[in-house]
Amino acid sequence: MIVGQKVVCVNDRFDPDIAKFYIALPKKDVVYVIREVKIGVSPAGSHGEVCIYLIALNNPRSNEPPFPERGFNAERFRPLDEVQEEARRQQGQGRDDGRELVEVAVPTHEKPVFY
Repeated sequence: MIVGQKVVCVNDRFDPDIAKFYIALPKKDVVYVIREVKIGVSPAGSHGEVCIYLIALNNPRSNEPPFPERGFNAERFRPLDEVQEEARRQQGQGRDDGRELVEVAVPTHEKPVFY
């Protein structure tokens, strides 16, 4: 996953003990744009989890130095193009589940940065 990439949330189930640290959580089947990718810390405290930050969602910073913003495990998301390709494949096989993706608008002051 890279900065500026469109991704779809595929898992929006958060443990209530974790959700209380956030003010904005991703929603399943919603399209987001990545604003930053970092190596983070899992809820269990282990380092090495790929953490992403989304343009449409801003959350409080951690109380632990170096006080990073709380991000989301990259495993909760899939690239938009992969999700669309899978949907086309399922429709071709007559297995359309009727779900529809919702794209989150990108504020004009926070345009995606492409490298």
